[in-house]
Amino acid sequence: MHTAFQYDHYYLRRQVLALTGKIRIFTPDGQLALYCQQKMFRLKEDIRAYTDESCIQEILYIQARSIIDFSAAYDVIDSGYGTKVGTLRRKGWRSIMRDEWDVLDTGDQPVGVLWEDNPRRALVRRMVAGRLLPQDYDLLIGDQRVADLRQRFNLFRYEMDLDFSMDTTRLLDRRLGIAAAILLAFIEGRQDSK
Repeated sequence: MHTAFQYDHYYLRRQVLALTGKIRIFTPDGQLALYCQQKMFRLKEDIRAYTDESCIQEILYIQARSIIDFSAAYDVIDSGYGTKVGTLRRKGWRSIMRDEWDVLDTGDQPVGVLWEDNPRRALVRRMVAGRLLPQDYDLLIGDQRVADLRQRFNLFRYEMDLDFSMDTTRLLDRRLGIAAAILLAFIEGRQDSK
């Protein structure tokens, strides 16, 4: 596994006013860990993560299985080894009031869930506050909380803190946790800008 995935904390920032979606993910000491780009003019979501902005060394690949993303499944591939890490599948109807995703293993078996941590707050956000009320997600493997993905309040860009420190036994593959944050920034963040 690439050294970019060794940390317990990351900071994600999505670039605004770009033709394609661009995300930078930083280590706790402020160094660039991953640079992500969405491919343009694709019917299915196609996201590549690189070690830096030169886009020479691809280390993670996220691709939607279908064109429609209402309940889409996104395969997460380790580009260096060409192996599937797992899948993140959005729960369409259940995500209307509160964002919810299934976390699947390499054999597409459910092993966890990613959801907005407070249903009431999610409802207030959708009905009243919009982007003035940042989203906060919990990622659980089984019934154990292994990650906290917390959006920062910022009117001008999408920012998120990724915290995997509670996962001391490493139940969650960091590549899958980071892919979840990237998808939230692109998909949920795109909904915020409407």
